[in-house]
Amino acid sequence: MNILELSEQEIIRRNSLDTMRQMGIDPYPAAEYPVTGYSDEIRSSFSDDAPRREVSVAGRIMSRRIMGKASFIELQDSRGRIQVYISRDDICPGEDKDLYNVVFKKLLDIGDFIGIKGYVFRTQTGEISVHAQELTVLGKSLRPLPIVKVKDGVTYDAFDDPELRYRRRYVDLVVNDGVKDVFIKRTKVYNSMRQYFNEAGYIEVETPILQSIPGGASARPFITHHNALDIPLYLRIADELYLKRLIVGGFEGVYEFSKNFRNEGMDRTHNPEFTCMEIYVSYKDYNWMMAFTERMLEKICLDVNGTTEVKVGDNVISFKAPYKRVTMTEAIKEFTGYDITGMDEDALRDVCRKLGIEVDPSLGKGKLIDEIFGEKCEGNYIQPTFITDYPIEMSPLTKRHRANPELTERFELMVNGKELANAYSELNDPIDQYERFVEQMRLGEKGDDEAMIIDHDFIRALEYGMPPTSGMGIGMDRLVMLMTGKTTIQDVLLFPQMRPEKVEKRDNAQAFAEVGVAEDWVAPLYKTGVLTVADLAAASAGKLHQDLCGVNKKYKLELKNPSIDDVSAWIAAAQR
Repeated sequence: MNILELSEQEIIRRNSLDTMRQMGIDPYPAAEYPVTGYSDEIRSSFSDDAPRREVSVAGRIMSRRIMGKASFIELQDSRGRIQVYISRDDICPGEDKDLYNVVFKKLLDIGDFIGIKGYVFRTQTGEISVHAQELTVLGKSLRPLPIVKVKDGVTYDAFDDPELRYRRRYVDLVVNDGVKDVFIKRTKVYNSMRQYFNEAGYIEVETPILQSIPGGASARPFITHHNALDIPLYLRIADELYLKRLIVGGFEGVYEFSKNFRNEGMDRTHNPEFTCMEIYVSYKDYNWMMAFTERMLEKICLDVNGTTEVKVGDNVISFKAPYKRVTMTEAIKEFTGYDITGMDEDALRDVCRKLGIEVDPSLGKGKLIDEIFGEKCEGNYIQPTFITDYPIEMSPLTKRHRANPELTERFELMVNGKELANAYSELNDPIDQYERFVEQMRLGEKGDDEAMIIDHDFIRALEYGMPPTSGMGIGMDRLVMLMTGKTTIQDVLLFPQMRPEKVEKRDNAQAFAEVGVAEDWVAPLYKTGVLTVADLAAASAGKLHQDLCGVNKKYKLELKNPSIDDVSAWIAAAQR
């Protein structure tokens, strides 16, 4: 990397790195550093009356106050921050004081990793701290961290730009309090759910991510190619069809936390890569699954938050079971005034027109109903509510309703105006299932790029016989959003999908050579802000000459300065 591509802080830190090495200090040691204490545990367990406790702590330097022969630093480990007192004569008991006077005071920076061995004590101001007796450099930071300051409850210079936070999550986790807690809660959500399923006797399985047929949901897939087999493969949009094959194979209940991929838009609740949990249990129906789901969510909320209520934005949501149940038809009638019972595609399209809902001509009856519900009803359900009994056209994998063959035994759980869970009494009639797939293919021919493809092997599996089964899928990212009170999915994904970073356009050395600029002077030109030949053409010769000479001197490049005539000639050539 050219030194001119670095900031002044980065240059200083690299120089410090070199100095450490010259002093015989490895800034990136390989040996294990035994840690015997953590910030939160040290503070909570300290007692003034207890015997002196020796500890070994490690973490980043997050602040420091140097006061001659003694200093205080704030050390951040994986669990929080703790103050460390460093005395020159304690860490340098001999004649050589370089570890304190040179390494600590001049070569270490905020963000560097160090290890401290010492004992716990309380300062005169009452703060529980670690008195350092040994200091070890564990990792040099070459980029400065954003300095976030909090005074009297007010945060200054916050690292709060969402674009930067999501793109540089590693920085976000270091400098912003509470970010790590979100992901700790995410793990607690998974652990609680796993415990619930395992105690019920169901087993966790893994199914293929690369699939020859993307099935189990209506979505646009990502497609790739397998060279050895010379076949197209799809990143899975759901794991449903594979899990139901396992029910055919004799498992009583199976579940999977699956990474799914859908080539769709991105917004506050959608990411092209997301985590879904799907569970299938034999000899059950959707009524049983509703009771099972509400008990599960009540347990998770208690395990994660210690209460059944959680605040999301302006809403306080209660996950205390039981939850309200409303049919799809009732919901649409309540919020639109239209009873869609028995309506055909043309009638539904007319309803959409009257409601001001724009719909694509390719959409079939099921998608039209889905559009009406999504636009006019979904956002009204803040408290957990089961929307049940979907029209058959919306549910190609669902068993027909036992009381009305035009409907299906399906529910979606709505929370805070969004779908959280989707569940069926699973269709186990292979003939009916095949006919539903054929209808989906017709929709695909009309232009619906989310219509399902016929999975002949799945039909074959059903022909061997599948017991009555209920299945449920739940979006884990959305669930974590609810349990942590977050309103954007990017806040609960460690590394959400982002657009490529914008890079300033730069002409290469060859382009500058064509107007007479030697290669050695291209990097200094960049440093002055001249990134393209067009920038050069617009430059002032006098100012640019002065800036280039300044860069040469400041960074000790030891280049022969161009004359003002040389710079003028470059500019003139660039203008031609």
